[in-house]
Amino acid sequence: MRVLAIDPSLRNTGVAIVDANSGKPQSLYFGTIHNKSAIRPSSCLVCIRDRVVELIREHGPDCCALESVIYVQSYKTAIILGAARGAAILAAAENGLPVFEYPPKRIKQSTVGRGAAGKNQVAFMVRALLGLTETPDADAADALAIALTHLRVQEAAARGLPQGMQI
Repeated sequence: MRVLAIDPSLRNTGVAIVDANSGKPQSLYFGTIHNKSAIRPSSCLVCIRDRVVELIREHGPDCCALESVIYVQSYKTAIILGAARGAAILAAAENGLPVFEYPPKRIKQSTVGRGAAGKNQVAFMVRALLGLTETPDADAADALAIALTHLRVQEAAARGLPQGMQI
């Protein structure tokens, strides 16, 4: 299985492609879609969608996994995050990918072993688990952790345990 994983944000969307077809998961790509503050929010959404489509065409993933909606204190932040999620989901859905989502605590629990892990811990663990030579930035590390979580959930589902939430 090849997973496109996305940690959506308007200005810094983490993306990763992780392949587990040969057994052990390996990172084929990870990075961050950086949108400068001078760019209008609507243009950022187009950039997110376009880059996700490029990654789909380049790497041919089987599915898409992303972080589910998080609860924030600011309604403005929630709307912006929702819009970024929507752009990413649209790109995946337009290209026929099933889309799964996982809560942040579940991603951290799956990757680090505790749901309250910090960003540095997540980055350290994905580097170790995937045998990377460099530590990814926080957004890319989160995307890699999402991919690893999805792969683990799919392995568990093959054994009859509950799957991730498909949207």
